[in-house]
Amino acid sequence: MAESEECCSTQVINGDGSFNDEGIDRFVKEIKLTECGLSYAVVSIMGPQSSGKSTLLNHLFHTNFREMDAFMGRSQTTKGIWIAKCAGLEPCTLVMDLEGTDGRERGEDDTAFEKQSALFALAVSDIVLINMWCHDIGREQAANKPLLKTVFQVMMRLFSPRKTTLMFVIRDKTRTPLEHLEPVLREDIRKIWDSVPKPEAQMETSLSEFFNVEVVALSSYEGKEELFKEQVANLRQRFFHSIAPGGIAGDRRGAVPASGFSFSAQHIWKVIKENKDLDLPAHKVMVATVRCEEIASEKYTSFTSNENWHSLEEAVKSGPVAGFGKKLNSILYTSLSEYDAEATYFDEGVRSAKRKHLEEKLLQIVQPAYQSMLGHLRIETLENFKEAFDKALKGDEGFSVAARKCIETYMASFDAGYADAAVELANWDSSKIRDKLRHDINDHVASVRAAKLSELTSSYEAKLNEALSGPVEALLDGANKETWPLIRKLLQRETESILSGLSTVLSGFDMDEQTQKKTLTSLANHARGVVEGKAKEEAGRVLIRMKDRFSTLFNHDSDSMPRVWTGKEDVRSISKTAHSAALKLLSVMAAIRLDDNVDNIENTLCSALLDTKGIASVAKWGSTTSDPLASSTWDKVPPNKILITPVQCKILWRQYRAETEYCVTQAISAQEANKRSNNWLPPPWAIVALIILGFNEFLTLLRNPLYVGIIFIGYLMLKALWVQLDISGEFSHGVLPGIISLSTKFIPTIMSLLKKLAEEGQAAANNNPQSTNASASKSLPNTTSPSLTASSTVTSSANGTKEE
Repeated sequence: MAESEECCSTQVINGDGSFNDEGIDRFVKEIKLTECGLSYAVVSIMGPQSSGKSTLLNHLFHTNFREMDAFMGRSQTTKGIWIAKCAGLEPCTLVMDLEGTDGRERGEDDTAFEKQSALFALAVSDIVLINMWCHDIGREQAANKPLLKTVFQVMMRLFSPRKTTLMFVIRDKTRTPLEHLEPVLREDIRKIWDSVPKPEAQMETSLSEFFNVEVVALSSYEGKEELFKEQVANLRQRFFHSIAPGGIAGDRRGAVPASGFSFSAQHIWKVIKENKDLDLPAHKVMVATVRCEEIASEKYTSFTSNENWHSLEEAVKSGPVAGFGKKLNSILYTSLSEYDAEATYFDEGVRSAKRKHLEEKLLQIVQPAYQSMLGHLRIETLENFKEAFDKALKGDEGFSVAARKCIETYMASFDAGYADAAVELANWDSSKIRDKLRHDINDHVASVRAAKLSELTSSYEAKLNEALSGPVEALLDGANKETWPLIRKLLQRETESILSGLSTVLSGFDMDEQTQKKTLTSLANHARGVVEGKAKEEAGRVLIRMKDRFSTLFNHDSDSMPRVWTGKEDVRSISKTAHSAALKLLSVMAAIRLDDNVDNIENTLCSALLDTKGIASVAKWGSTTSDPLASSTWDKVPPNKILITPVQCKILWRQYRAETEYCVTQAISAQEANKRSNNWLPPPWAIVALIILGFNEFLTLLRNPLYVGIIFIGYLMLKALWVQLDISGEFSHGVLPGIISLSTKFIPTIMSLLKKLAEEGQAAANNNPQSTNASASKSLPNTTSPSLTASSTVTSSANGTKEE
């Protein structure tokens, strides 16, 4: 028949009691049993040897077990335990054909294997067929009683027993109706059950708690073959949907999922062979543990070799991946759903524990990629924040507004990326990465704020420098009693103006009041520092300033015109005024007076340096006990405000006086020289004496005009020498210096004049000799002509020499 083509069989346990693990694994794969889950049933058959078990199975389930050949004699046909897949039954039904009991081949030693095979069948089967002869019912020594005793005895070794359906198949039914046979059979079964030794805990346990008992009767196969086949076909219908509620195996408990059948059967046989009690619930847990672990291991290996996972893992190494969480969750759920599909029929506790363990292992694999994804997301968000923040600062928004908006935007962006990358199965706390991002953003904002504040502060400091340095220097240069009040007003005005502007700018930085106040105070201190620094700088040049002040006042009049020392000026008064101005400058530069405090520096300096009586007293007695400048501090002036100490003032004044004394001396010398140059005429008595005593010589000159000419020529010569030698200028520096200077210049000047006269005379002779001779002859009567010529020549020579 066609259905027999679907049948597949193999030997489970060999005749020597060895489990055929390779054969059963091959059988399971060939019939695709693992795909059935719990939707499968196991039927086994037990009975005396040569009782037609294999024949019944082949007709009932369309299997191909080997049958006994009656013409060859009655002997053992099935050795060990065979298993086959039923053809054409739903759900998938497996049938085990057990070696018959009470066979002569094993003899008296068959009880051990008989009990082992019976226990194995009860442990793995949902339905157990008990094949028995009709004529054995009611007999005390019937062949089925040892079999039933064996079944019931081994059942006691199954802790927390599964409820198995026992179907008694009465073979070769006689004319006695089944209604009369079944009560007798059930009574025999009850007696056998009661006679079987039981554990104390199960002494009162009824048979129905272990078995569902069914009784069917079949006619003789050899005598009534057609009726037998018809009855078997009707019985076959009961095996359709056998595990459904109400089916003959609907009350099954402790069924092993199909994927664990091979391992479960192998382990049960091992425990039976070792003669141990079989705890089916513990066995069920053990099978679930092994199989779930195998399934989990397969899914773990499958995940690690998954191409999608490897691609995602490689991609996230180089940067953030869009939809990372969705992709990873899909891969994880696929692996876990495959595990759930394969392990769904195993013990729930074991299945859940192994699933959780598989989740943990998978999450351990993906966690580095997840952390890398968050790391890239954090870095990318930080870089985007920096770029956006820099652009925002270039706009019109204030610093704090720009910072707040950018922080909110990019923290929300990170949260969105974090949600996109979330692994739903994991309960990872990634707050540290978010906190790290927020910390990095805050650090960047703080660094930019510090840089901006530093830039602003530097800018306003530069404005203060520009606004204060020049004016302060100018005020100190023209030092007077109003210098420091003016500097204070300047400092206050410029500082208030700059601080007002800075305060307006700082309001956009959302700074706390204390920090803002500290910044403004620092800038105000800088302004004072600029003034104090400029004052210290000018104090270092005070000596130069004092000399310049003295020179300006001493050498220029009230109209700022240079003085000409004619002798009428009061040098002493002028020098005293200049010294007073220089001392005023020194007193102004001696200390910083930004705090409107009153001091007596100027009075102290005046009394010590301009009071000639005090100076003379100190010089005379050599005492410094009363010297107000013999100190390193000023009265009423804090030490940190002192620019020039009293001792330094004294030293500077001494140096100043020494360097300005020369100017006073030169002025006095210039006055004396001017007086001498203005007094060139002799006294009146000398003039009267010259007139009286030289009257005779005057008359002589009148009588002889030639002398007058010679005297005139001599006068011209002397005039030329006077101009050439600049005698008045030489003697303006003193008599002795003038004599020394003239002595070195006199001879060269005479020689130069004579050379000029000779050159001019030679040139005149060469140009017009005849005219010269004629003029000479005509001019003899005129005695004044030679003198005029000589005078002109000498004067021109003198002027020429001076020009040279």
